[in-house]
Amino acid sequence: MTITQSDVAYTAVATAENGRDGRVATNDGQLDVVVNPPKELGGSGAGTNPEQLFAAGYSACFQGALGVVAKNVNADISGSTVTAEVGIGKNDEGFGLIVKISAVIPNVDAATAKELIEKAHEVCPYSKATRGNITVELAV
Repeated sequence: MTITQSDVAYTAVATAENGRDGRVATNDGQLDVVVNPPKELGGSGAGTNPEQLFAAGYSACFQGALGVVAKNVNADISGSTVTAEVGIGKNDEGFGLIVKISAVIPNVDAATAKELIEKAHEVCPYSKATRGNITVELAV
């Protein structure tokens, strides 16, 4: 289900200068980084890149969603980590992304971990935004 502007509780604002080879900063000054294409894409690799920023945001958001679903079923996810790997490559329309989300949840068995990440994938806003647009693989 989509939300309307009246449903919005917070809006992040970031501005990029010079695209993939420049700078990106948030309006509140909390994030201000140099961005450069990675060496694999012909860049200097001197700064961060949009795929790293997407991976950071997706992993943090997914960890939050994991916490929500774990609380609902009283599962202990203390000490857990979520890693997002974001790949970029050429496709018929230029470039596309692929994501692998890996979770380590030390205090639950493998079946429970799998169930938790599948449920987190259903509620995570990043997962909802990418669903049907890019391949997202889940792994425990």
